[in-house]
Amino acid sequence: MANHKSSEKRIRQISARKESNKYYAKTMRNALKTIRSTTKKEEAAALLPKMNATLDKLAKKNIIHENKAANLKSSLVKHVNSLQ
Repeated sequence: MANHKSSEKRIRQISARKESNKYYAKTMRNALKTIRSTTKKEEAAALLPKMNATLDKLAKKNIIHENKAANLKSSLVKHVNSLQ
């Protein structure tokens, strides 16, 4: 258990951030699944800019690494371009 006030506060901060990060990461995974499951190019192309913005925001907040965001964006663009 925490012996200092500062460590108790740190525990509270970490748990709050952990919940927030979990929410954003799960939201990102659901959005990725939505884009990858679409079979129509127009729908996927419409979702792509919003997804790119979301990935950039998550990378900026250090929820995901910036290289992971770049890799995901690249793979999504390839996927959208491969659709008919």
